[in-house]
Amino acid sequence: MTNSPIEAINVEPRLLCGPGPANISPEVLSALSKPLLGHLDPDMYEILTELAAMTARVYQRDEGDGMTLPISATGTSGMEAGIAALVEPGSTVIIGVNGYFGRRLVEIANRYHANVVEVEAEWGQAVTNEALLEALAANPDARLMAVVHAETSSGVRHDLAELGAAMKDNDTFLMADCVTSLGGIEVALSDWGVDYAYSCTQKCLAMSPGMSPISISQRALEFMRSQPKPNTFYLDPQLLEAYWLTRPPAYHHTLPSPLVFGLHESLREVLNEGLEARWARHAEAGGYLQAAMAERSMELLADPAHQLPQLTAVLVPEGIDGAGVQKQMLREHGIEIGGGLPGAPAMWRFGLMGYNANTATADKVLAAFDAVMADAPTLAAA
Repeated sequence: MTNSPIEAINVEPRLLCGPGPANISPEVLSALSKPLLGHLDPDMYEILTELAAMTARVYQRDEGDGMTLPISATGTSGMEAGIAALVEPGSTVIIGVNGYFGRRLVEIANRYHANVVEVEAEWGQAVTNEALLEALAANPDARLMAVVHAETSSGVRHDLAELGAAMKDNDTFLMADCVTSLGGIEVALSDWGVDYAYSCTQKCLAMSPGMSPISISQRALEFMRSQPKPNTFYLDPQLLEAYWLTRPPAYHHTLPSPLVFGLHESLREVLNEGLEARWARHAEAGGYLQAAMAERSMELLADPAHQLPQLTAVLVPEGIDGAGVQKQMLREHGIEIGGGLPGAPAMWRFGLMGYNANTATADKVLAAFDAVMADAPTLAAA
């Protein structure tokens, strides 16, 4: 054992153009370094109230329709919080599965001893609402229907508005994974009849990882209040409500104030830009990148009718070492792109999200990609 001094961490800047996290604005970075406030500081309460209202505006959850707030944990916490609060052992849960994160919903629902009905589609395809509604007709007492609005593992968008309209006046709750959609494409929870949605902060909202904005409809909130306490303390929406929204607040956990300040700034930027303008910016950047990939004879994974703009999955050409290309992009050009998750075909995942959703960033990515592909690493012969 030595007593030599420990050096400080030195992190070289990256252009983060994978499936997330994405780069953040200088203003968000500055907000993350504001002086700490205690979680029971009276000044913090005003910030929390405002932040919850801002989050509801981005989700387009109407005032008076339930509650919206961020959980102090990453996006999967929001996924689990909804299942824990809405599902009990033996409840039937219908889940659309067309990628890694639909599969994660199944995994969590099974851990809560639900009766899971899987409605599947191939990688790159959307789960059809017809198939989901057929499953609902076969299971009319289903407690929950859960879909991934924007499947991060494949770049596929679900027709959530259409599903919500078809389920109007149905007793089954509708849950949506909005991890990659919130802030990047239209999300309108109250208009679409979505009872529970969750997201993250490190993708189209352009903040660091560490919080999961959730939004609960009034009817789902009333149901939660009528049920026994869920088998989770930290993720209990009612306990979170008592701290975030009830005044005086009831202590629940020690809030990470830097993340609160960072999210406040990122949502301020979203709302000041305007939701429609922000969606249009993502559409322009993503469409530009996708057209450029097509010009390079690259094959996209997602069905064009359901292609997300902010996340583009490109199939790795036969014989090319996809991981090797990612490594060269990172080490030689300082650009991070993603690969495929378990169970996926060989792919690269390109993200143009939040602060990075612009054609100038797309051009940087394309220039580096062209340079690497000019002498691309290949797979060893079997």
